[in-house]
Amino acid sequence: MQRYLAGFLFNLTGLILTAVLLTGCGSSNSEPTHIEADWSAEGLSTAEEAGDMTVIDGDDESSAEPVHNPSTALSVPTQITRIGDFYFIVDCYNDQVIYSPTLDAPLNEWYVMTGDINKGHTVASDGEVYLTDDTERHRILAFVYDGNRFVNTQIFENIGSRPHFIVYNEADKSFYVWSSMTGQMYVFERDPGTLAVHISRIMTLDELNGVYVRSFTIEGNSIYLVSGNSQVIEAGLTDFRIKKRFAVPDELAGMIQIMPVPGGYYITVSTDVHGNQDFATIIYTEELSDLEKGAYTDIYSFFVGGGTPYYMGSIDGRYYLTEHRLPGHSIWAFDIGEDHMPVNVEAVY
Repeated sequence: MQRYLAGFLFNLTGLILTAVLLTGCGSSNSEPTHIEADWSAEGLSTAEEAGDMTVIDGDDESSAEPVHNPSTALSVPTQITRIGDFYFIVDCYNDQVIYSPTLDAPLNEWYVMTGDINKGHTVASDGEVYLTDDTERHRILAFVYDGNRFVNTQIFENIGSRPHFIVYNEADKSFYVWSSMTGQMYVFERDPGTLAVHISRIMTLDELNGVYVRSFTIEGNSIYLVSGNSQVIEAGLTDFRIKKRFAVPDELAGMIQIMPVPGGYYITVSTDVHGNQDFATIIYTEELSDLEKGAYTDIYSFFVGGGTPYYMGSIDGRYYLTEHRLPGHSIWAFDIGEDHMPVNVEAVY
């Protein structure tokens, strides 16, 4: 394997991961709708505390062939996406991320990107470096593709609690990694001229510490954090200052993801405010401000219903949804009609 992969660039350049020191203190102030960003979490001043990093040299396995998926069925898939030439499925309860050049290949003909995760949820890439979350071990793993297989090049430990969602934002060339239980957003950037990444800053909303928030959505200069406590929060992309709050009725309180679609938003919901999965559904709303007054349309019946819809995304102009709790349709594909409702709905797996 070419030695620019794995940790070799670190040996050439002497790069060392360090946490960013505080440029301001406090994560709240007297204004009830304004919370300061905490630029590396107060008290964290070393790499070991802010996310200990391991650099991996994979040269000993450079001739290894990619491993086929040992499973013939998915177990609670959380995400399906396409990056470059490959489709990826995060197969959460099988503790793996799998990939394939074609979507219609039998599952046992897909390849394993990594099986060294415990209940991972997402994968994201800038086209060269791939990050995936190792949720239950509070880690982030970095990979590169060597032309034959994916090689794990870096491991970041102590990434909050249960990192749950990763997005690569092309506008600022940054990975945004959400710690689902601590209200912390870890921002990763590429080291110039290398295939390595580092944590450039950590932004915190103290009021979400201890609140289960499953994902976020980036739109322009805003981050929308789904409801985990009966409100959607819109915060600034760069400073994490709260811009708006959107109240959410109790039956929608346990949201999973907000996906912008033509004319509004699709939102997946896991539970009500009491954690009851009987309220799991998908809704459409024109504006997030409409949720409080109940101005939304339940669209889960287009997908049979009765399970728990999870993350959504778009691949080549078509939309995809992962789902669990019911067998036989763990991944859906669909389009959106002129009336904003799902059309051409089909079960992929």
